[in-house]
Amino acid sequence: MKTEESVKEERVAAGKAKRIRLTFVDIVLFVVLFMILLFLFAMPFAIAFPELKTLAGGASFYLMMLNEVLMLASGLVSACMVLGFRKLSFSNLGLSLKGWGRSLLNGALFVVFLYAVGFGLSLLLGAVDVAGVFFSPISLLASLLLYFLVAVTEEVIGRGFILGRMLDGGVDKFVALFISAVLFSLMHLFNPSFTFVPFLNIVLAGCFLGASYIYTRNLCFPIALHWFWNWIQGSVLGYKVSGNEFSNENLLILHFPEENLINGGTFGFEGSILCSLLLVLGTVIIIRHYYKESGIKD
Repeated sequence: MKTEESVKEERVAAGKAKRIRLTFVDIVLFVVLFMILLFLFAMPFAIAFPELKTLAGGASFYLMMLNEVLMLASGLVSACMVLGFRKLSFSNLGLSLKGWGRSLLNGALFVVFLYAVGFGLSLLLGAVDVAGVFFSPISLLASLLLYFLVAVTEEVIGRGFILGRMLDGGVDKFVALFISAVLFSLMHLFNPSFTFVPFLNIVLAGCFLGASYIYTRNLCFPIALHWFWNWIQGSVLGYKVSGNEFSNENLLILHFPEENLINGGTFGFEGSILCSLLLVLGTVIIIRHYYKESGIKD
């Protein structure tokens, strides 16, 4: 016969399993709502400005900005709808501004440190050469704004809702971090030159970006990391960002003697094994810091 304690344990386990199932149902629902809302939000602009489909060069910057704004709006509305349906607070997305200044500074400095190591090694190994310098303050500032929108949008979706919802649903924090990182990488599935190493590195990037969030439930630091990671990689150093070239007016003009796993080839730095090592190092440093700061013993 089952004891009262064993029955209670079974009920707790069944309740947890149900919460986890509902969590993944919510993630699927969020994705479906996001796609529908993005289509609905974009439709008026596609009808009113059909030339946006063919714009190239400098004008395409405005199309990218519009795309990010529409994606952010779709993500926020979808998240609000799902969280509201579950009677969960909007604050669960982690959009608190608490400590934003410190997070911004720490995120920027940490990314600068990682790229100083990675780019320095690339130069020393002869995997990349600096062919020239093009200084355009307007381009640097414009791309800084674009990458901010990219960072906020992807962090709200990848960490704020997907990772946050799994944490609320009782999924182990490291399992949730890994699953959210895989989903984050799959979001880049149709990027140019998306092969195994880029897939792996963006999974590692998802872990890197979400490592602090599993302890703090605050998006300020992940947004700062994401923002400056992309901006320094693309607009400052001159790499492609996740296979995409957002501007041809980057600070550094790079030359690759050959495309290989050291320089990342056509995918950019995120297609390199140097990037893999730096993301692992960065994730370990972040987890150790927040683990000690939180005083968690599990």
